[in-house]
Amino acid sequence: MSFYQTLQHTTAHEREHLLSAPIIEACRRGEISRQTYLTFLAQAFYHVRHTMPLLMATGGKLGQEYEWVRGAIREYIDEEYGHQEWILSDIRACGGDAEAVRHGQPEQPIELMVAFLYDQIARGNPMAFFGMVQVLEGTSVAIATTIADQLKSGLGLPPQAMSYLSSHGALDQEHLKFFASLMDRVENPADQGAIVHAAKVVYRLYGDMLYSLTERH
Repeated sequence: MSFYQTLQHTTAHEREHLLSAPIIEACRRGEISRQTYLTFLAQAFYHVRHTMPLLMATGGKLGQEYEWVRGAIREYIDEEYGHQEWILSDIRACGGDAEAVRHGQPEQPIELMVAFLYDQIARGNPMAFFGMVQVLEGTSVAIATTIADQLKSGLGLPPQAMSYLSSHGALDQEHLKFFASLMDRVENPADQGAIVHAAKVVYRLYGDMLYSLTERH
């Protein structure tokens, strides 16, 4: 079994918990309010704005024997730069206050998720960053495009209000292939363990954010 397959298998329970969040099924049925969608976008902004700093911090902490990983990080930086601004544009298109979100603070699950990743990079194993990639890219491939289509019809929102979800559903299919090939080059057991651990934690915390979207109403 390749490491990517092992990663998928070992985190299956946590992934199922995330995908069982009631908000996902509500989105598929088109039963979501504009305010709930805006709340989701705000929380997405609060972690996506850290993608660049986390990528750069990871690259900076890796030793010279990880130059092959730094090359992948460069590609991620090229692909991911500026995506937080896409989210703010979506918020504006939905009639939300993008500047209030820009200067606001995340709710606890996302705050803890981001802090955990910085801590793993700074004090633990920087390869843990790829546990977050496993969660967010895998989740977006599984649900983003379907949910964007349902939201578009259910809320009557224009396409420009869905740029973050729509683009990531399509983009991350290619990203996931790239990620799988990258993970299959990870042979160090300590690196593998750090990635698995981080994926489990991020599945739980990102899932907590998704569950909170229905619990608040």
